[in-house]
Amino acid sequence: MPDGFIIIYSTFPNKKTAVKIIKMLIAAKLAACGSMFELDSLYVWKKKTERAREWGAFIKTKSRNYKKVEEFILRHHPYEVPEIVSWDIKRGSKSYLHWIKENTI
Repeated sequence: MPDGFIIIYSTFPNKKTAVKIIKMLIAAKLAACGSMFELDSLYVWKKKTERAREWGAFIKTKSRNYKKVEEFILRHHPYEVPEIVSWDIKRGSKSYLHWIKENTI
């Protein structure tokens, strides 16, 4: 397939925010899917070690959509510095990658 595909990972303060942002990404055809899960995070923020319950999400899309997804998350996310990282999908079932392709711009 000529299109490259990625998984974008981000965390959210709660399930409601994760669902809202992922639904908007899907509606804009910037993502085909978002898989969410609850997690316990430890991190440094403003020189203090913090711990929080958060929701993580794996967002599946085309590689060429990364910048648009990043900008979208930054615009709608409540965190001052949201986590937004991505991984290339090097291999995947042909039918699943085709599904991502058909459901994103």
